[in-house]
Amino acid sequence: MKLTKLVIGCDHAGYDLKLKVIEHLKAQNIEIEDVGTYSADSCDYPDFADALCKKIITGEYEHGILICGTGIGMSMAANKHKGIRAACCSDTFSARLTRLHNDANVLCFGSRVIGEGLAYDICDLFISTDYEGGRHARRVEKIDALGN
Repeated sequence: MKLTKLVIGCDHAGYDLKLKVIEHLKAQNIEIEDVGTYSADSCDYPDFADALCKKIITGEYEHGILICGTGIGMSMAANKHKGIRAACCSDTFSARLTRLHNDANVLCFGSRVIGEGLAYDICDLFISTDYEGGRHARRVEKIDALGN
């Protein structure tokens, strides 16, 4: 089942791509909440990862997208939150499998790593791929049981 609403955030490096991704997703009738940043001025990515993760942890949203220069910093910050399974993806195969097998709830990618078209494809796979469960459920439960 395709996701119908998401929360999105970025740092200064991801700002321009975030605006394009929001436009792309809204064209598919996906409800988007933007937790910032709202300009290309230098800022600290952990602040926006934290704001997004809190929206997921409280149940307001089930899934989110974080964009920075590489996606790595955002994924590291997001994964410090209990209940968050953030995956940094730079290809479509990983984007599909992280939902299918890992039940990732946050997609991270880097504006300096992938282009606009690939970002759209990665987002589309993330929002349209359902978690398979089954043999993967035990492993996802073990991830969730790890301390943060």
